[in-house]
Parts: sequence; structure tokens; C-alpha cells
Amino acid sequence: MSQRSSSAAPPLRQMLEGLISVPSVSSVNPHLDQSNRPVLELLSTWLEDAGFRVEILPLPGQPEKANLIATLGGEGLSGAGLADSAQGHKLLSGLVLSGHADTVPFDAHLWRSDPLCLTEADGRLYGIGTADMKSFLGLAIEAARSFRPADLKRPLILLATADEESAMHGARALVESGRALGRHAVIGEPTGLRPVRAHKGVMAEAIRLTGRSGHASDPSLGALEGMHEVMTALLAWRDELKQTHRDPAFAIDHPTMNVGHIHGGDNFNRICGHCELHIDIRPLPHQEPEQLRAELRERVAPIAERRELEFEVAPLFPSIPPAETAAGAAIVQAAEALTGHRAESVSFGTEAPFLNALGMETIVFGPGDIEQAHQPNEYLALERIPPMLGYLRQLIQRFCVDDGGAL
Repeated sequence: MSQRSSSAAPPLRQMLEGLISVPSVSSVNPHLDQSNRPVLELLSTWLEDAGFRVEILPLPGQPEKANLIATLGGEGLSGAGLADSAQGHKLLSGLVLSGHADTVPFDAHLWRSDPLCLTEADGRLYGIGTADMKSFLGLAIEAARSFRPADLKRPLILLATADEESAMHGARALVESGRALGRHAVIGEPTGLRPVRAHKGVMAEAIRLTGRSGHASDPSLGALEGMHEVMTALLAWRDELKQTHRDPAFAIDHPTMNVGHIHGGDNFNRICGHCELHIDIRPLPHQEPEQLRAELRERVAPIAERRELEFEVAPLFPSIPPAETAAGAAIVQAAEALTGHRAESVSFGTEAPFLNALGMETIVFGPGDIEQAHQPNEYLALERIPPMLGYLRQLIQRFCVDDGGAL
């Protein structure tokens, strides 16, 4: 491994404190949504001090949100070591370490400590984003500081994205731009130090029925009873999907559907004129969200027509496709060899399908635990930090310094 580069960037603990202290909530609720630019500005200072070339790219139409792309080494590859990406763009070899700079909303009063203050207790670091997943960005910088830029034959790229926790606008903007980044990618979402090469997709769908409001003595044309029939049909469809689509790589080996939210009506003695249902669908790899949405409409339409109800089926946000990286991909095999764990499949969604769409071979691999994500008292176990740093340094060595990174 190369000698550690000189850098004025702060120690790891100070970087983690800084990242956790800056609020950057991403939410589809505009009253909760915040900019991620302050986090990127903090990262930019540290990365420049560590020798990276830094770009901050505002999202189209959302100047308060941006992606950060920071590159270390690989200056001599401007016209060499290239391959065609899935979109026909030129793609540099090298390694991308990727994380999102936003967090979910949080209820501070439910925490035992200040969620915006990194707090150490019981061998853990508590704070919003410790597991999911601001800490990974600090760990990536710390790992990179073990190398001199001149020794990196292929570029090391740190990517920090916007809005992963809501609509993944940052990753979608990267795909739209067709920006070439690297050949191999690690997304540091919480996986408990075990590599993940596949995950289900995420679909959030709204079903809206509109009928006739009126006196409760004649409820036959109400939307709420119509929605009851729709729910019965959807649960039957869920059973069909369970029987016809299986993938033993997943702990829950079939696509799932969750009936998560329903609202309708305004008073007990009035017919419900409008009812809205929100559902969550988790498709398996190779199931297309658009096809599932079309099937969903086919289940709702005959019920609405027979009951003389108007209906609408619409996504609450653009769906997140399933992701799968080949078992034989170099990054998968390298992570399996380092950890001693075979790459797994998970049911939560990440930005992996978007990075894969840019021609990268992507794994999800981070120190946190998904059980800690999106809830009060989120933490990262201190014992996870040294092994994660070791794995990252070895991956950088393999894909940016040694011949193992060549295409």
C-alpha cells in the first residue's frame, strides 16, 4: 500500500461530527425538505485538502440540491483505459465510493441524545445519518488519505448524491447527464459489512376513487366501499404474485405489497365521495415497474366501472428499479474475498440501478445495520469502523493502484 498522503483535512472523528451536525433532510413533504448543499460544501473543503479535484453539480431546476463528484489520481487516463458504458458513453476505469448526503426526517423528542450531535455511548456513535449513511462519506475520505494521488493509476472517485431518501433526484440527474464516472462502484448503505449485489425495486402507488357524496341512507355509490373491494382484489393479486414470482436469493423470496395508507370521507352520516389508498410494491429483479403498474390498473378498472366510480392510479414518486450485479463481476468477487461472505440480496432500495445504468458494476457495502436506519437513536458501532476502513483501503489498492483495476 502507498504511503499516506499529506492532508490538512481533519481527523475522522471530527469529520463525522461535522457531517452529523449539518441537517440535510430529504422529504417529499416540502415543509420538511432541506438543501444538501451545506453538507457538500463541508465535504468539498475536506476533499480539496486531501488532494481531490471537486465538482459540485446543481440538479436541474433545483439549485438548492446538488451532487458532488470528487476525483483523486488517474490524471493520465484522459484518453486511455476507456470502455463503452451501457448508454454508449465513454467510461473510465477506476473505483467509485458513493453515498447520499441527505437523511430522512426525524423526531428529535424521541431520541435519547441530540440527533444532530455525534454522541458516543456503549461503544456506539449515535446521530442521524451515522448508519444511513453520512458516516460512509467520512470513512471514504479517511481511507483515501492512505494513498498518494500520484500512485493511483486509475481514478478514485467519491460521489455524494442528493435526495436518495425521497425521489433519488441526484442519481436520476446523473443518469440523464450520462456522466462517465468509473467502472467499479461501492455504495456504502448499511449492510453490516456484508456485500450486497442485488436488491428489490421500490414502487409507491396511489389509487384514488371518486364517487358521489350524499346522505348516508343510500351508500351504494360511495368511494369507501369501492375501495374495500379494490383492496380485496389487490390482496388476491398479491397472493398470485407470491405464487408466480420467486427468487431464492432473497430472504423474502417473492415480490411484496404493503397496504400502508388509506383516507376517505368526512363524516359518519355522509357517503364518502373520495377515497385514496397508498401501497408499496417491492419487485424482484427482472420485474418491470411499468408492467406492474399496468397490471395494477387492470385490477382497479373493472371495479370502478361497475360501481360507476372515477379512478386514478399514479406513482407517488418515480419508481426505483430493482438492481442486480453479476456474481462474476470483479467488484463482487473482490468484496467476497475480503469479507469471507458471499454477496447477498436485500429488500430495500438503493441508487445501485442508476449507477449500473451508467455502466458501473455496483455493490452495496457499508458498516451500518439497516435495522438502525430511519428510526430514533440511530447508531454506528465503533467496532465496525476499523474493518470498514481496511476493506476500503484494499479495494482502492486493487482497483486504483494494482493491475486488478484494469479493464
